Amino acid sequence: MEPENLTAPSKFILLGLSKENDIQPLIFGLFLFIYLVCIVGNLLIILAIGSDSHLWTPMYFFLCNLSFTDICFISTIVPKMLVNIQAQNKSITYEGCLTQMYFFMFFSGLDSLLLTVMAYDRFAAICHPLRYVTIMNPCLCGLLLLLSWLICVTYSLLQTLMFLRVSFCKKIEIPHYFCELALILKLACSDTHANDVLLYCVTGLLGIIPLSGILFSYSKIINSIVGISSERGKYKAFSTCGSHLSVVSLFYGTGLGVYLTSQTSYTSREGSVASVMYTVIAPMLNPFIYSLRNRDLKQALQRLFPSMGDRSQCNNRRIDA
Repeated sequence: MEPENLTAPSKFILLGLSKENDIQPLIFGLFLFIYLVCIVGNLLIILAIGSDSHLWTPMYFFLCNLSFTDICFISTIVPKMLVNIQAQNKSITYEGCLTQMYFFMFFSGLDSLLLTVMAYDRFAAICHPLRYVTIMNPCLCGLLLLLSWLICVTYSLLQTLMFLRVSFCKKIEIPHYFCELALILKLACSDTHANDVLLYCVTGLLGIIPLSGILFSYSKIINSIVGISSERGKYKAFSTCGSHLSVVSLFYGTGLGVYLTSQTSYTSREGSVASVMYTVIAPMLNPFIYSLRNRDLKQALQRLFPSMGDRSQCNNRRIDA
């Protein structure tokens, strides 16, 4: 390979989820609907928590930040995808791809760390209820959030700077709907060994280690719940953790599934569909999971929108009748 052919391209080509032009309007409408639902749903969570002083607790503080992160996470990917479909132009500039990669890595990592911190919060609340207020004090909550941001800023910046040294041969066609670092590195013409090592180290740091922490926390939580004599107490403890476990399963199940099978599925349609689950579907479903399984949050939403509460009470009266 001649040195002059190894350059930073002016643009990449995002092939998207399908090459069929007939289904592009369907994909556009579906993703626009999902995006709007995600934005509205997560904004409602933030507004409900911010407007109700009863929810100014560590659990809802981190949930509010998770909703903000999900809004930013999906906004990193979907708007560009919708613009490309509408304009019938699959290109993205080198700078735009670099920016998308940076924020994708940042917000996906922040999602992972916030879910881990929320698992620790539930562990403290259920396993050490008498010391919960002391353990999860405002200073510690702020420190955990700040540390999560610093870790994600550092590793995303490091990954982006390392990517600048990678060279490509010609016009690069990416068989995906966004600029995913692991996939693009496979299309490079220069040596990417250092980038690959860093990528797998970061995947372990922000994927495997947080997931291990979550599983350890919930193993302790389950042991504590089993020891509760009251059936009502057990139900309340399980319902408190159920929504968080659902979100963890959805995010890590699909996310790690994509990364661990990247050698075989990243260039196939199955890999793109799996990526849709944790990049688009998970941020959209999170508000529904938390609001449907959380009585305090449902009450806060009803106070935020009194008409919702009136309809709910009316429905309850009909059922009672």
